Amino acid sequence: MSIACEFSFNSADPLAVTLIFDSDGEYPLRWVFARELVTEGLTTRSGQGEVKIWPVHCEGRRSLWVQVGNLRTGHTALFELPAQPVAQWLARSYALVPRGREMEDADWSELTQLIQ
Repeated sequence: MSIACEFSFNSADPLAVTLIFDSDGEYPLRWVFARELVTEGLTTRSGQGEVKIWPVHCEGRRSLWVQVGNLRTGHTALFELPAQPVAQWLARSYALVPRGREMEDADWSELTQLIQ
């Protein structure tokens, strides 16, 4: 069964990415998680919480498996995504905000006031 999905990245929140499953459907499923999780998931199993990503190589195809949900409740879903388009999308996000420079434009004085 095929389900449309969509990754999005906002340079105003450069540490996060959004993945929407069934993006064309009536009840889309939205997950927001660390961009670094996708980066790591391209080469190794990554994630410890409600989102886990790992690469799969089978019959010459490279895919990513994405598991979302809560293991304690048993409500999880497993999706397979083609790795190449995800890697290309991720590269474009790093062209916008390079790795390691995500917090350079943060307004630390404003953030400090929010904490106080």
